[in-house]
Amino acid sequence: MSVLVYVENTEGQFKKSAFEVVSYAKAIADQLNTNLVALSIGQVANEQLSNLGGYGAQKVLNCNGIQSFDSQAYAAVIAEAATKESAEVVVMANSFSGKGLSPRVAVKLKAGLASGAVELPQINGGQLSVKKTAYSGKAFAMLALNTQVKVIALNPNAFQVKENSTAATIENFQASSATSRIKVKEVVRASDKISLPEAELVVSAGRGMKGPENWHLVEDLAQALGAATACSKPVSDAGWRPHEEHVGQTGIAVSPNLYIAVGISGAIQHLAGVSSSKTIVAINKDPEAPFFKVADYGIVGDAMEVLPKLTEAVKAYKAQS
Repeated sequence: MSVLVYVENTEGQFKKSAFEVVSYAKAIADQLNTNLVALSIGQVANEQLSNLGGYGAQKVLNCNGIQSFDSQAYAAVIAEAATKESAEVVVMANSFSGKGLSPRVAVKLKAGLASGAVELPQINGGQLSVKKTAYSGKAFAMLALNTQVKVIALNPNAFQVKENSTAATIENFQASSATSRIKVKEVVRASDKISLPEAELVVSAGRGMKGPENWHLVEDLAQALGAATACSKPVSDAGWRPHEEHVGQTGIAVSPNLYIAVGISGAIQHLAGVSSSKTIVAINKDPEAPFFKVADYGIVGDAMEVLPKLTEAVKAYKAQS
């Protein structure tokens, strides 16, 4: 018996979310009094793989037989690794790719699935009760997993990274199912931007910015905070901002520590993608804007006047600290 955690990498590098899921999986392994095995797929240096031991992984399986992401092939490898290690719990991130992987893995292992987990499970005998987001993030649900194997997909920023120094052994894992029918010709990444799903701070704006010519005010505040920029669906539909910045029910779901919404009314479709944020600040000149009902802090005012003052205040605070 063991706990298996699948750890995503980007071009051979593990990001914060990878250490979150390892920390989370280690806590579950401790609850079950068993070992934690990490699985990495793709070309990753041994030094990076060894880093997983710093967060509790006792063994790291390195499968480098697949060069490009293919959800069908990856799911087959994860399921094969789980069977090899007699894993009763499989953990992964509820990321963009994880949302496609976790149900495939669950089907292959005939496992119960809890996607969008936000807390450690409660364990009662062979049952795991997992708190997860429901109704597109508008509510929480307790899901009981009674199957022999359980699959849990953890929401980003839902569990704190915890160092747990362990001497991890690295083992090459040549899965018989490590074949892909997909050929990727080119991958282009925005290297100068903070990834939205990974971001701990997000500054997002809507039609209240009046036009793309005013977007520099949003970018100035984001730069001062070290935050990612995002936008509402009408803004991306109008071509003011690229679609990869669209957050909401039909865009990217985010769960940062701080979400600043500027000039966004707060339609339910938008709130569904940001309601997992730990702290929400709404800036809108309409005091009746729905966003104020869910925001932790609100500023009633014109974004053109509020944003420059906020940016200067952030810069002044950082200069003093």
